[in-house]
Amino acid sequence: MPLHEIRREHVVVNSRFIATLAPVFSVEEARAFIGRIKKEFADASHNVPAYILGGGNTVTEYFSDDGEPSGTAGKPALAVLRGSGLGDVAVVVTRYFGGTLLGTGGLVRAYTESTQRVVQAAGRGRRVLVHVAMAAIPYNLLERVRLLVRRQGGKVLEEDFAAEITMTLQFPVDSFEAFQDGLRELSAGKLAAEVIESKETIVAISDD
Repeated sequence: MPLHEIRREHVVVNSRFIATLAPVFSVEEARAFIGRIKKEFADASHNVPAYILGGGNTVTEYFSDDGEPSGTAGKPALAVLRGSGLGDVAVVVTRYFGGTLLGTGGLVRAYTESTQRVVQAAGRGRRVLVHVAMAAIPYNLLERVRLLVRRQGGKVLEEDFAAEITMTLQFPVDSFEAFQDGLRELSAGKLAAEVIESKETIVAISDD
């Protein structure tokens, strides 16, 4: 799936095409994203949506030509998404008509190219279950805890400096216990992080 929302724009024979791509976890999220883009570009000639959700035998696909001639807009956009290897992805290609008709072949090319540009620019991510946790850390351990977080594949979301430091941390679920063990070791058993939320998020797929 794409790592985060991204937008690319280009002009074809005076018509302006703006492609916005985003990761979506559900049909509701896909619809909300499409609605938001349509609102943002309410004055556009067309806002053409397409999305793919799920994988394997449970794929949900959708597209609309949004007033363009049938088969010239949403279908080519969906075809690019299918060929991209991305899942859980939605795109809206916005068109501001430039006064010159592109013809059906020209429209297919323009919507295909617009979707390709944004797909190629998108970072790749994968869904992981993470714990968001909080821990109160004494100042003398801060640097060592930061190091431990990095080593266990977590990240520091927030640091609140008061009498001690309240750290808000995020970890893939499967590396959280190792972090807890490390924290206990650093503090001679005095410190522990408390999970405040578990959720799905998107992390970058590294090239290694």
